[in-house]
Amino acid sequence: MKHYPKTSKYDNSWIEANWMGPNPLILLEELMEHMDLRPGMKVLDMGCGKGITSVFLAKEYGVTVFANDLWISASDNLKRFIKAGVQDLVFPIHAEAHALPYADEFFDAAISIDSYEYYGTDEVYFPNTYSKLVKPGGQFGIVVPGLAREYEAGCPDTLRELWVGEMFCFHSAAWWRRHWGKTGIVDVTACYDIEDPKGIWRPWADWSLENFDKEWGDGGDFDTKFLDADTNGDAALVVMAARKKSS
Repeated sequence: MKHYPKTSKYDNSWIEANWMGPNPLILLEELMEHMDLRPGMKVLDMGCGKGITSVFLAKEYGVTVFANDLWISASDNLKRFIKAGVQDLVFPIHAEAHALPYADEFFDAAISIDSYEYYGTDEVYFPNTYSKLVKPGGQFGIVVPGLAREYEAGCPDTLRELWVGEMFCFHSAAWWRRHWGKTGIVDVTACYDIEDPKGIWRPWADWSLENFDKEWGDGGDFDTKFLDADTNGDAALVVMAARKKSS
């Protein structure tokens, strides 16, 4: 698997104590190859979960981060930010994706790691809500679980019993490029599948199989079942970066 030098600086036990999906620091470091963040910029970390991506952004790039999540309380995240020593750069916010408390064009960049798929497949969300948060010339970046190809005639039989709930928001890189590109609001600067997605995904699947009951009180075998059932190699982790047009 590709080496991620910035991620390797962070203790793996800390990552595992706070991750909520495939290693988010790896996904973020991959995305950052296509974004230009500098100290002083204001960055929205949308769907930050337990905030480790926000810690990473503050420490590695010196940006001011608004760590926005619905599922994890702002108070809990603040404790993590204080412990990480980034409380002066990272501000925890508890808000739903359609009710964000930010002014239009407030951010220099908006980033989402393994979250945007939950709300961003809606045709109107990007043009009417999300894109307005970033100033002209600003940047967007997402990494989402997805597919190497679209299932035009339904999913394969091997995945049929698993194709429920959020799985309907899994799409290909080409789909995501069209989804943002057709709005005319941004120029998509990168859109592709990360190399070896199962290699990145599997450690999380194995961890959740062992720990999910302890952490969330529910079965944690879904990711393992999905990766094992994907005999066609369709599982993907899609990276997309874009820049907002100036006019």
